Amino acid sequence: MSNFNDSVLFILQGSTVTIKLFLVVFILSIPLAAILSLVKICKNKLLKKIVGIYTWLFRGTPLLLQLFFIYFGLPVLGIKFSRFTAATIAFTLNYAAYLTEIFRGGLQSVDKGQYEAARALGMSYSQTMKQIIVPQGIKRVLPSTCNEGISLVKDTALVATIGMEEVLRASKEILTRDFTIIPFFIAAAIYLCLNSIVVICFKMLERRYSYFE
Repeated sequence: MSNFNDSVLFILQGSTVTIKLFLVVFILSIPLAAILSLVKICKNKLLKKIVGIYTWLFRGTPLLLQLFFIYFGLPVLGIKFSRFTAATIAFTLNYAAYLTEIFRGGLQSVDKGQYEAARALGMSYSQTMKQIIVPQGIKRVLPSTCNEGISLVKDTALVATIGMEEVLRASKEILTRDFTIIPFFIAAAIYLCLNSIVVICFKMLERRYSYFE
């Protein structure tokens, strides 16, 4: 029983890294993606092209490769980051690329007639976006954004490859030491709990924006 309690505590310590990385990446990637999605629907062709290349690059290559490039590759060029910083940069850039396309699709799914109606009422472009288009767009992208949040929780396991002590790495260490599969069940329970919290939070947001239905 003592070994079991010790195992749980050790894995829970690893979960602090998972939770911290999730929160930091989500907080950074959402506003970045929101800005880039607005760029993708603007009339500036150069900016749209630059953002298009960015999303093409980060959606078209594996997250693990991006993580390795930032942590192992950049030091060759004299640019070195801590493990957590490297993971934050890689995950933020990767998830922001996916969220950019999700947000862009949500904004462009709003009926164009609403733009015309807002213009007829004398509203500026910024007023139209802020008061009419963006709130409806948020409602439409919440399910897809929730899915990205769930994926992010699971993808944090990739940081074990650069030596960070997160949930899965802690579980593997106990398995190797005690030769028992119980740590994997504990890790699964932690991931399920974290993802359940993500789902509950997004369900609350969906109810908040339900008046746009």
